Amino acid sequence: MERNYTTQMDAARKGIVTPELKAVAEKEYMTVETLMPLVASGKVVIPANRLHTCLNPEGVGSMLRTKINVNLGVSRDCKDYDVEMQKVLSAVNMGAEAIMDLSSHGNTQPFRQKLTRECPAMIGTVPVYDSVIHYQRDLATLSAQDFIDVVRLHAQDGVDFVTLHCGITRKTIDQIRKHKRKMNIVSRGGSLVFAWMCMTGQENPFYEYYDEILDICRAYDVTISLGDACRPGCLADATDVCQIEELVRLGELTKRAWEKDVQVMVEGPGHVPMDQIAANMKVQQTICMGAPFYVLGPLVTDIAPGYDHITSAIGGAIAAMNGAAFLCYVTPAEHLALPNVEDVKQGIIASKIAAHAADIAKGIPHARDIDDKMGDARRALDWEGQWACAIDPETAKAIRDDRSPEHDDTCSMCGKFCAVRSMNKALSGEYIDIL
Repeated sequence: MERNYTTQMDAARKGIVTPELKAVAEKEYMTVETLMPLVASGKVVIPANRLHTCLNPEGVGSMLRTKINVNLGVSRDCKDYDVEMQKVLSAVNMGAEAIMDLSSHGNTQPFRQKLTRECPAMIGTVPVYDSVIHYQRDLATLSAQDFIDVVRLHAQDGVDFVTLHCGITRKTIDQIRKHKRKMNIVSRGGSLVFAWMCMTGQENPFYEYYDEILDICRAYDVTISLGDACRPGCLADATDVCQIEELVRLGELTKRAWEKDVQVMVEGPGHVPMDQIAANMKVQQTICMGAPFYVLGPLVTDIAPGYDHITSAIGGAIAAMNGAAFLCYVTPAEHLALPNVEDVKQGIIASKIAAHAADIAKGIPHARDIDDKMGDARRALDWEGQWACAIDPETAKAIRDDRSPEHDDTCSMCGKFCAVRSMNKALSGEYIDIL
């Protein structure tokens, strides 16, 4: 069937019900009539490159279920693509809605194409990483057009969204030097753009040639994820002048994208104290006019290397409850190493717990159904029923099996002192044996 629209936003504005919009509406327990104006206005995005034909589409927006992104990809020190594919399959099986390929070594294109050919999750990339690798030339030798051409290449490879650090300009160089941040710029892509501007004396190509990028994204229906180059990398830098000034520019860029029917997400912090998270969400929603907010964490303390999946889950739950739509997972390896398969699992589970807790707090339709089923199973001491409700049933079952109780209707913590067992017997008029 001939496609008579360019992007999901364009279709929604024309009143066309795309297969992707219909699928998302069903998943979110919404009517297409309710969802369509949200996509048309940019408050919901459905990242769906027209070349990613095996995609199982998802919607991203604060009024929908909170979605999870998993960062993967090889580096010079860890370059086994088979291991990365194992992580991809594990992530998809655990319910991650998006995979970002952040590879920074070797021939990245075959892996990227394999993802868009075989993976049903949304696929995202950061083209600026790939620019140096693709051309096999050092950063300062690349031209502005080289960067734009890699964006086009990723779109042609079928990726659904691209993170582009469009919001920093040459003015940012002066700001960073003047305001003396504790951690400067911690965004890898942002630092590359900053370094390129410093070395060449030119303006940020992703900002200067933004209209050309929009034309590419419109042609393939690639969603732009506006990267926050100045996101805080420690609590001391949270919500500072550099972060907010960049956010204002991202709001302007969001409006320009919408004028060309290009879908937009806006990326956010970073390291943020708990008491500033809600305010950060509110400021973004106002400045970026309700565009979906995609946050890394936020991490609520700086002192927990090895446990940053926990610090980010705390922040992610607060952020999502207050309007963030998309959580980028953080693993125990954050700040330390490329995550292995077990790190990926722990990061996904922590993020899924945060997202689910926030969805319950927001009143997302049917979000609490599984919790109510768990309550019923626990009251009945139905262990198989509990495994069916658990976010990670294998781990839960392994813990119980490792410390199995004397009696099946108890656990090794309470034994016959079990409150549930005692109440069930008391309410049914049975004798309660303890000793």
